[in-house]
Amino acid sequence: MEAREAGEHIERELMILMRHRELSVPRGSRDGGALDRSAYVLLSRLEVQGPMSIPDFVEAFGLAPSTFTRQTAPLLRDGLVERMLDPDGGVARKFRITEEGAKRLSAQREETVTGLAEVLTDWPTERLRRFVSDLEQFNTDIERLAGRPWPRSAR
Repeated sequence: MEAREAGEHIERELMILMRHRELSVPRGSRDGGALDRSAYVLLSRLEVQGPMSIPDFVEAFGLAPSTFTRQTAPLLRDGLVERMLDPDGGVARKFRITEEGAKRLSAQREETVTGLAEVLTDWPTERLRRFVSDLEQFNTDIERLAGRPWPRSAR
């Protein structure tokens, strides 16, 4: 299989995977308890990297400042992040995850991990290791090409 053909298959499977992700949010969570995708991603980044300013988000994600202004507003309103002075003395205020934000992120992550474990329960150990390794390599290659590595915590 050539890279182009593999890319076509991967594109389709990623689209289907994202559809499954949207459908996997428990019904009760859809009524306001679940974090939307952007909140989940931003809170996850704050959790692993620590406080970030809007310029930090722009550098990390390569999106416009207005995107993060829009995405952080509901996080602030819901008490999932808070603004703080830059601990390094910079001018820009930084966002940090609150206890409530960490709690909601952890709860949703647990639901996601539980659902994934259910799908993977019958996979042999070696297949699991290979899948995790290949997926991590795929993501790190994308990050390398984009010039935007995602910090990974040692879980």
